[in-house]
Amino acid sequence: MLATISLVVSAIVGLLHVYFMVLETFLWTKPLGLKTFGQKLEDAEKSKVLAANQGVYNGVLGAFLIASVIADLGPTRMILLVFVVIVGLYGAATVSPRIALVQALPAAIALALMAVS
Repeated sequence: MLATISLVVSAIVGLLHVYFMVLETFLWTKPLGLKTFGQKLEDAEKSKVLAANQGVYNGVLGAFLIASVIADLGPTRMILLVFVVIVGLYGAATVSPRIALVQALPAAIALALMAVS
């Protein structure tokens, strides 16, 4: 049962990263992107190429995480989740503490569920 919950939470983390890709790559300068990241259009325009690059990384990470769930590749999934936690904590320390809740916490929960299952 916990193993199944861990797979579901891991898939959710993967889907979140695909969503981050959409926000950063396609919606960065649109109203939802501006609101999500608390930016003004002028500032977002200056950073949209960097955000799109970051979005591609998030999309690939999300895709590989989802693939690791589908293929039941536990060690690969664990490595990807650890990566998400590390990057989420770095983002929380350097950009916004909110990143710890949105990115690092769900991945840490998935890791904890993996550990106990």
